[in-house]
Amino acid sequence: MIKNFPITNHQSQITKFWKPLFAVIVWGLSFIATKNALVEVKPEVIVFIRQILGILFLAAVLLKRKRKFSINIREQKWIFILAGIACFHLWIQVTGLQWTTASHTGWIIGITPVFMVILGIIFFKEKISLLQTLGIIVAFLGLVILVSKGDLTSLDFIKNKGDVLIISSSVTWSIYSMVNKKVTFTLSPVLTTFYLFLIVAVIIAPFTINQNNISDVFRLSISGWGSILFLGIFCSGIAYTLWAQALNEMSASRVGAFLYVEPFVTFFGAWLLLNEQITLITLISGLIIIGGVVLVNRR
Repeated sequence: MIKNFPITNHQSQITKFWKPLFAVIVWGLSFIATKNALVEVKPEVIVFIRQILGILFLAAVLLKRKRKFSINIREQKWIFILAGIACFHLWIQVTGLQWTTASHTGWIIGITPVFMVILGIIFFKEKISLLQTLGIIVAFLGLVILVSKGDLTSLDFIKNKGDVLIISSSVTWSIYSMVNKKVTFTLSPVLTTFYLFLIVAVIIAPFTINQNNISDVFRLSISGWGSILFLGIFCSGIAYTLWAQALNEMSASRVGAFLYVEPFVTFFGAWLLLNEQITLITLISGLIIIGGVVLVNRR
């Protein structure tokens, strides 16, 4: 006779952990999928189709949950501001991937919490500890080593415009996060994300829908379509939904800790799937960045 044992709190936590872990693994692989898709289509096409697929997935989720789509535009005006920031962020990030590696991108994006702290100091007069200050210094040291490939003798070491754009996208995501932090939405996270994707798609549509881009889409290979479908359905759809659920089930600090996994997923994924060369200096500089970010996030 089989006995039914009660689910312990420890087992319950493990059950919850797979959601944020799955999300960060998918997001870590997103840079690899983007890099692969860029071989066949332009950055704005990737961003546009990714938003459309994300919209369709989230709409299906909302319909299944029998949620209403109606919103008060005046009350939700901040969604338009966030969508504008998100649109610019996605465009410069995808464009930057044309000229830099996926592994570099993963490590650079990992420094985003440092920029968030700096913006908090500048705009909100937030105070930081000595340990956090040390973390900022360490993280930027790692960033300098990464983009210079260990050659600190030249003052113009940031020669790769791809790295510059990815660093800029890290700043724009920090701005997005800071604005989002200061705004209170009455909508559910899934519905808020649905409208964000919708507005981003509307903003970028005039720059995307033309004869050349449409022809490129029709000529996409199976590999290209696979990458774009992964970005739209998994990265913009499933991962965002699971992340929102995880934030409802666990504290933000616990969920946020999973983001440390993302650069490692990108780093090793780029090596396995894109045959990007793994160098010791890239790994060391990446670890220094993550170490600095850990110190910055300490309270």
